[in-house]
Amino acid sequence: MSPMVPARDALRAPSARLPVCGGGLYALALVVACPAAPAAEPPPAALSAPVETVVVSSQKLAGETLIDRKVYSLASDMQATFGTVSDVLGVIPSVEVSPDGVVSLRGDSNVLILVDGKPSAQFSGPAAADNLQAFPAKDIERIEVLTTPPAQFKADGAAGVINIITRKQRPEGFAGSLQGSLGNVGRAVVGANSSYSSGPLNLSATAGFRHDLRQRLLQSDVQVPNPTAAQRQDSTSSLNERIHREVPTLGLSARYALNDRQSVSGAVNWSERSGPRTYTQLDETSTPASGLVSAAQRLSAGHDTDIEHDARLGFSQKLGRDGEELNLSLHRSSSSQREHYDYTNDSFLPAAAPYASNLSLAEAHAATEFGADYALPLSNARSLKLGYALEQDDYRYGNAGNTIDPANGLPVADPSLTNDFKFWQQISSGYASYQARAGNWSWLGGLRAELARTDLRQLTDQLSFRGSYFRLYPSLHVDRSLSEEATLSFGASRRVSRPDPSNLNPYVDHEYTPNLRSGNATLRPQYTQSFEVGYGYEGRGLAYQLTGYYRRNRDSTTDVTQYLGGGFSLTTKANLPRNDSGGLEFTTSGRLMPKLTYSLSGNLFHSQIDSTALGVPGLASTTGLNAKLKLDYRPTAADSAQLVVTRSDKRLTPQGYVLAINVVNIGYRHQLTPDLTALATVSDVFNGQRTERFERTPAFTGDYLRTVRGRVLYIGVAYSFGTTKKAKPANFEYDLSN
Repeated sequence: MSPMVPARDALRAPSARLPVCGGGLYALALVVACPAAPAAEPPPAALSAPVETVVVSSQKLAGETLIDRKVYSLASDMQATFGTVSDVLGVIPSVEVSPDGVVSLRGDSNVLILVDGKPSAQFSGPAAADNLQAFPAKDIERIEVLTTPPAQFKADGAAGVINIITRKQRPEGFAGSLQGSLGNVGRAVVGANSSYSSGPLNLSATAGFRHDLRQRLLQSDVQVPNPTAAQRQDSTSSLNERIHREVPTLGLSARYALNDRQSVSGAVNWSERSGPRTYTQLDETSTPASGLVSAAQRLSAGHDTDIEHDARLGFSQKLGRDGEELNLSLHRSSSSQREHYDYTNDSFLPAAAPYASNLSLAEAHAATEFGADYALPLSNARSLKLGYALEQDDYRYGNAGNTIDPANGLPVADPSLTNDFKFWQQISSGYASYQARAGNWSWLGGLRAELARTDLRQLTDQLSFRGSYFRLYPSLHVDRSLSEEATLSFGASRRVSRPDPSNLNPYVDHEYTPNLRSGNATLRPQYTQSFEVGYGYEGRGLAYQLTGYYRRNRDSTTDVTQYLGGGFSLTTKANLPRNDSGGLEFTTSGRLMPKLTYSLSGNLFHSQIDSTALGVPGLASTTGLNAKLKLDYRPTAADSAQLVVTRSDKRLTPQGYVLAINVVNIGYRHQLTPDLTALATVSDVFNGQRTERFERTPAFTGDYLRTVRGRVLYIGVAYSFGTTKKAKPANFEYDLSN
């Protein structure tokens, strides 16, 4: 029987400030359960034999808190096997994911999402949420969350940075894995990974295919005074949409050590998201006196395709001093989306002949980035980093709509549905950061300078806007060890959220009538000052962490809705003069009984909005609690079950509020053999992904409901071959001796 090992003694490491997991209650809120240090694999017979005595020994870290970030492993998250990035992000502390895939950090959706430290075209722009709901999680090793990012990260993302780290560590020789599963209503996921490592050469390949179905229900109810009578006019709209997605993915990467001081690397990734999209829409308008005064129906049948490319080249040169290194990188990513919809339009009241129309949409985004990073250790306790980056982004959006002539069946162009919009942006940046340690103090300070140039052109209406601005973005992180068990931390940073180019386009989008949308060419960037103070304790069988934070936002971007009449509303973008938020995050995890562990995290927040400039009087504020609970049950060495519950509380908007969202996920895993695992998962068990927004203004009141039927069942297997199985994590480490 193995002896118990005190967690704080086993987990001390120079790079870690506070471990996530250990004995008793743990310091960092980690919804992903903490895996055990790999134990010697029992023979197959032991897997099926009843276990009389189970003794829990020390656990391996699934994540850690560094001076500038929190790092989360996905090793034990069951949704990571067949789920998407959106599925796994939703259970990470501080992170919220809306039913439509929009990611927020502490309630702010201005998040910069990186892949291996670099921006990706597929995770920016209007298609970002859809791509997050399609990107397979099986290729992710860990996720880094930075709420006050240091200077080496680009300053975008006022809320912070989520850095997705893909799998790179490969065992010696040839290894790989295969995964396959079937889901409800025709869903299916298959995937394969392989790697070869020998001497200076490391090769890897990954491929996958996902067939998915998304069902959404959109309902809106707008009430306004009748312009000709002193009575209410009620306009309702309901839309039932089915979206089929076929998502093939392919990735190749290579790394070669030219000698003991130089290495080159490269990676290419490709994915496609496509499928039919159909919906049925019914619009009605009524008054209390006259009853139903108008009724219309719209049937839509269409198809959308999104193709993503990502290519990276890297060169690393070790220099004179130990640890001195120069890294050069070149990164190019592109996203191309095409959509086409055919409509059949019927008016029942007043009665009119049906007519046909269509709408085509196109979006293209290409991002190219060159980076140079230099690291210089000045001593064992001090280091300096310098860097330069040049990034160029090119966007183009196009829309064309037609009405079909009933006499000859030929399309007739509709000028109100025609649009051609281009946006160009170039950002030159340089940074310097200094990290040091003296006694019980550690600190990391940095300064980033960015010069941004922009060129906006609405070609349809002959509109043009050019601009440039230079800003400095400082950051500071300080740690103080109060004792061997307790740590005090401080973080601060200045960040920017540049308007998404699609939000700058003044064209009115008619894809989902009567809820129209448009951008605002005069939007200003949002600037945010973030501060946080944390206290962590780990010792005597107890560990926990508390973090207080405050954000002061200037010119934050928000949605503003106005009623146009006839049942139509228009939502556009505007800058808020003031939008502050603060709160207290708490994290804990531990063991309820020898076979049952838990992870609990929460964010008790307070936010306030001054939207007087938008025509809504007064300063509005709200207080709420976002919470996440994860239970892991391991009845035998071969079986494990998982329950995850998340709650995103009520949030303010400039014109009203959004109700809370509750989601429950469950999973079960059985180890058939040392190489073969069976897995069943159900996400959103109770179909809780409902976004309900209420708007209360002097001109109108509105109730907008967006429901995603998110209950998804997958049953499948995962097979590992070669030497990968030796690195396979488990939820616990057991001593199986009797």
